[in-house]
Amino acid sequence: MLLATDVGNTEIKLGVFADERLGASWRWSSDRTKTADEYAALLAWALERDDLSLSAIESAVLCSVVPGLTRTFQELIRHFLRREPLVVSAEIDTVVSLRVDNPQEVGGDRIANAVAASALYGAPAIVVDFGTATNFDVISADGALVGASFAPGLLTAVDGMLARAARLQRFDLVAPPKAIGTNTIACLQSGTIYGYVGLVEGLVRRIKNELGMDAQVIGTGGLVDLIAAETGAIQLVDRDLTLKGLRLLAERNQASEGRRHATRTRLTGER
Repeated sequence: MLLATDVGNTEIKLGVFADERLGASWRWSSDRTKTADEYAALLAWALERDDLSLSAIESAVLCSVVPGLTRTFQELIRHFLRREPLVVSAEIDTVVSLRVDNPQEVGGDRIANAVAASALYGAPAIVVDFGTATNFDVISADGALVGASFAPGLLTAVDGMLARAARLQRFDLVAPPKAIGTNTIACLQSGTIYGYVGLVEGLVRRIKNELGMDAQVIGTGGLVDLIAAETGAIQLVDRDLTLKGLRLLAERNQASEGRRHATRTRLTGER
């Protein structure tokens, strides 16, 4: 089985694949103070709940935008699983071409999303990932990642507003019945939910215009359902898109390593 781990600033998403099937998945809060031992205990508990165990994990793939937690999960995988993880970056076989100014800047989660979108849903495509930031990644008709647009994440924006406005209070993230609110809570809900709907619709429209063609829009991330329910701009929702992309990257790089090993063996034998 393959363990796929996506470490974000706010959440950590993990999934276990048996071949192409996602057998189990979990979302944890990102905690930079937790040690590899603590995360290993949490993983062992989660696996046991799904009738699995650490010993069932045969390989691992990891993407992370939190350097400290990258090291933590590398240690976990090496020490507790006795495996060497594939860490996704521009340095590996990324499957899709990274047609941007500096490929080293492209995070592993964005690479995984582009791979999964292109392979599973076709290109051209726009992946909207609702996380700490809201990312709009653009995949061209020939399957290359050609750029992106980043906006503050919905919760990031709300937290910033509430931290600076003394008279505003926490509110439930639900869509109100209308855009014109008649009390503070309804006004906050309207501006937050419908404001982000407008952000998505406006950026998707601009991106399509720049591409010069229509494109499938795929939503993912923790808050995708909240926004996708209020707009027709997002045609597909796949909350596991990043994990699926990690699986595809693991398969490609394992196959590439197998070919390199076979070549080395053949050349050594010839000598």
